[in-house]
Amino acid sequence: MGSDNIIKVVKFGGSSLADVNQFKKAYEIVKSDPSRRYVVASAPGKRTPDDNKVTDMFYACYDMAAAGLSIDSFFRGITERYDSIIEGLGIDCDLSEEYEIIKNMLIHKAGRDYAASRGEYLSSIILAKYLGYDFINASDVIFFNENGVFDDERTNTELSLALKMHERAVIPGFYGSMPNDTIKTFPRGGSDVTGAIVARAANADIYENWTDVSGFLMADPRIVKNPLGISVITYRELRELSYMGASVLHEDSIFPVRHAGIPINIRNTNDPSAPGTMIVPSTTDYSSHHIITGVAGKKDFSVIHIEKDRMAYERGIMRRVLEILDCNGINVEHVPSGIDTMSVVVATAQIKDKRNYIAEAIRRSVSPDYVAIEDGLALIAVVGRGMVRSKGVAARIFRAVAEAGINIRMIDQGSCELNIIIGVDESDFERALCAIYNEFVK
Repeated sequence: MGSDNIIKVVKFGGSSLADVNQFKKAYEIVKSDPSRRYVVASAPGKRTPDDNKVTDMFYACYDMAAAGLSIDSFFRGITERYDSIIEGLGIDCDLSEEYEIIKNMLIHKAGRDYAASRGEYLSSIILAKYLGYDFINASDVIFFNENGVFDDERTNTELSLALKMHERAVIPGFYGSMPNDTIKTFPRGGSDVTGAIVARAANADIYENWTDVSGFLMADPRIVKNPLGISVITYRELRELSYMGASVLHEDSIFPVRHAGIPINIRNTNDPSAPGTMIVPSTTDYSSHHIITGVAGKKDFSVIHIEKDRMAYERGIMRRVLEILDCNGINVEHVPSGIDTMSVVVATAQIKDKRNYIAEAIRRSVSPDYVAIEDGLALIAVVGRGMVRSKGVAARIFRAVAEAGINIRMIDQGSCELNIIIGVDESDFERALCAIYNEFVK
């Protein structure tokens, strides 16, 4: 395929558009490759650790207006930030009318979603002007149904048509529109979701997600010192690791491109020469030196322990327990079990005010010999396509943890052999994660 036919969708996060210098970096990145035809922009993020994200400023402004307070001074802080970017870029872009409209909408309580979306909206207008690209308002091409659920098929159809009418364009991230034309935002990772939606609609060859890190790391650098980077990771591995706490890209944002089989390239705006991490539909390649792709974990889990003599011979026990949890809106993480025992792992926060009720409901429904809820569990997932059919992986994990003097409270392995999850006491979490990483990464 010739370079003229390649289409790349690029998304810049808040840190990549935090100030005028970051806008200039984004400009150079886009202009350095003619195939970067569609750009998704976030609202400006923090310029320093003590700074405010523009989205948070809009939220605060809306809350002030809703409380009947004057927003003049606070809103001026938002407009000055955008005006400083425009001035620094040296472009002819007067947003005074937009500011007036937004201010009036905030005063008249247009909604928190509307307020939150204006950061991306203004940022995208500026970036489009700077690049010389067309501007496509996300509310015109990204849709939610009357229940507030993203309407993927309508969006894909209408967005595809819109993109064909614009050879190059900038689209704001984070939001779309409801059937009544009000603004609706995506949840966490919203701009990432928009980028993936645009990539699918454009039938892109690559979706580049530009942020402030050079891709995924094999472990959390706050726990493991200088972990190695991941050059290639599959969608399934990404979901396993991000669900268990790995950051960079929110797991929900991969679905649109995964559906279309489009690879994602995580890149660093501040180090554009770094190759970053490629997220691909599938691959059997892996480093023979590191058969795991990564290790990640989370704390704050609880275990519901259930014991009953001859449990294995009594039909429906597991179903009845899971129904109790489902009726109480509690998600089940894992269900390790034995002949006469069953354990259900749940997030501690979800049972915070329901512990006694859940235990009593299980007693009434199952008549167990013993039921108890124990807190303080941390889960660690060891993930890697290289683990599939590799001998001794589990033994190495257990040995590494044992040699660190740590007791394993739970073991769970999926049938696909892509991951092994262990549970340890929260107090042992960091040491266990480091021990596993060091076992596989010498």
